[in-house]
Amino acid sequence: MQAGFCVDRPKQVWYTKHIEGVGDAPQVRAMAQKSTLNASAEDYLEAIFQLVGENGAARTGDIARRLGVHKSTVTGALHGLADKGLVNYSPYAAAGLTARGRRVAGEIVRRHQVLHRFLREVLLLDEPVAEANACRIEHGLDRQVVDRLVAFIESVDDGEDRREWVERFRRQSRREIVE
Repeated sequence: MQAGFCVDRPKQVWYTKHIEGVGDAPQVRAMAQKSTLNASAEDYLEAIFQLVGENGAARTGDIARRLGVHKSTVTGALHGLADKGLVNYSPYAAAGLTARGRRVAGEIVRRHQVLHRFLREVLLLDEPVAEANACRIEHGLDRQVVDRLVAFIESVDDGEDRREWVERFRRQSRREIVE
């Protein structure tokens, strides 16, 4: 993966089980909305969140491999995230998320999962297309637009009519594909 793009998600199940409720509090969402993090910083937080969940630690080399960057690039990013109070980092030690960093990273992962699930389950896109486009939406649109889109998707997800809407869309999509 290149810096500035979302990280690979080899263990989707782990995130789902471990972020439930992380981004639900209004203050966490407000904090994420006010965040001055760029796409690259969000990718670092996401990678650390995932690596800690998968391996119990996020080492510089593991982060570099996950994001497709050099270790020196990771070191610079970790210093910047530490200055913002989002990671605990010291040279030659694994990086960890602070409590605030876990909340922000959890919200980033949650937002990505909602977009990804919508693209896969509603728009019926193939996995690689859904993954790539969830990242593009997440990082390419204004934060307000992404947050409103995620809120809309979540409200539809919770609604009684969701199955009917999704089925109607699937039928329409299949007709368009055939034609």
